[in-house]
Amino acid sequence: MSLSPIPRGVYPSVTDIDPKALAAKGVRLVLADLDNTLAPYKVTQPSPEIIAWKEALRASGIELFLLSNSRKPGRAQRFAEKLGIPCQGHSGKPRRAGYLRAMERLGCTPEETVMVGDQIFTDTLGANNAGVTPLLVEPIRLAGNPGRYVRYAVETPFRLLGRRKPFL
Repeated sequence: MSLSPIPRGVYPSVTDIDPKALAAKGVRLVLADLDNTLAPYKVTQPSPEIIAWKEALRASGIELFLLSNSRKPGRAQRFAEKLGIPCQGHSGKPRRAGYLRAMERLGCTPEETVMVGDQIFTDTLGANNAGVTPLLVEPIRLAGNPGRYVRYAVETPFRLLGRRKPFL
């Protein structure tokens, strides 16, 4: 386990992460962030592309699990229900405990798990801290919150380093 902010690859979106390639690496569980990873902020329905990706994961023997820090009551749970996957809100990323609880719920080890998210200082840092392989995606949409632009600018060097050693 490490406190590294460097992901194992940067991908345009979650749907660019190949389920068969994950399975070939021994992955059985994909933990995924919600906001700006699986859906834009405030979007309550999974897109057809996300539904198809989830089905491709299942067909490859991989479970998808929504691991969110969302503080909006019920948002993550409702989205997960519509997608037909388990969920854990208020996960406390980047702390390890949320990752460990999610893996325990599905009987998986860190070596069998990847975390897909759009943020270095929550998703990637937390995954590395929990011994989980972090895969970073480009945020779906930055519009709306000036703080997001600043945060993503600060993350740029780590994104660049992550592009140098992809997992897939």
